[in-house]
Amino acid sequence: MFRRTILALGALAALALPAVAQERTITVASTTSTEQSGLFGHILPIFTRETGITVRVVALGTGQALDVGRRGDADVVFVHDRAAEERFVREGFAGPRRHVMYNDFVIVGPTADPARIAGLRDTPEALRRIANAGAPFVSRGDRSGTHAAELRLWQQAGIDPASGRGQWYREIGQGMGPALNTSAAQNAYILADRGTWLSFRNRQELKILVEGDARLFNQYGVMLVNPQRHPHVKAADGQRFIDWIVSPAGQEAIASYRINGEQLFFPNAQRPEPTS
Repeated sequence: MFRRTILALGALAALALPAVAQERTITVASTTSTEQSGLFGHILPIFTRETGITVRVVALGTGQALDVGRRGDADVVFVHDRAAEERFVREGFAGPRRHVMYNDFVIVGPTADPARIAGLRDTPEALRRIANAGAPFVSRGDRSGTHAAELRLWQQAGIDPASGRGQWYREIGQGMGPALNTSAAQNAYILADRGTWLSFRNRQELKILVEGDARLFNQYGVMLVNPQRHPHVKAADGQRFIDWIVSPAGQEAIASYRINGEQLFFPNAQRPEPTS
């Protein structure tokens, strides 16, 4: 009897204890460039300290990240292919798209530069020279924002790179870091985002050959996955992340991320994107 009374009192005491607070976590589907450049490693701990919300990142090419959002397997999508992002919103998969930051693409290639493109500011002309020379070019080939930008640039150059597939044009279906590793191993040209290039260490004979063309501008946007389509989406905490990253605090966190003193991303949530 005494034992049963003690057990009963223990059960009542346990019921009286406050429930342990669940960890607040959101999932952000984003690009490999934000992850592999080290940006998320810099800004996400700041966000978590300020809000108590932990961010789980799924780093994929932009097309795949948007597919994750379509399935409702992420709360927020943070990518860099504006046309695809706006289509994603029009189709009802996300709420309003917000500008976050920008950087630029560069064409990286071997020091020997067999296509003679070094110093050009006309990206389509550089691509024409690469194709005409039959010089090796590595493409991510992964439906990423970088891959989409590359294909637009080939179109502007009047070149169908598929005609060189299996010869000078090599698609690897992987992210920016592995693509740069492949380019370094093969002494090949590649279109890269500057942020990942600056954080890349296995450069071997590679260097930036083409930069500064307005057509290489690279805008990033962020969107909340539509909770009406996917009711399990953590809308409040996801919106908290978006509000933070476009706020002065979030924008300052982005601007403060540097490698060897060089800024990788430039916040522009509150300003029109540059035209040149």
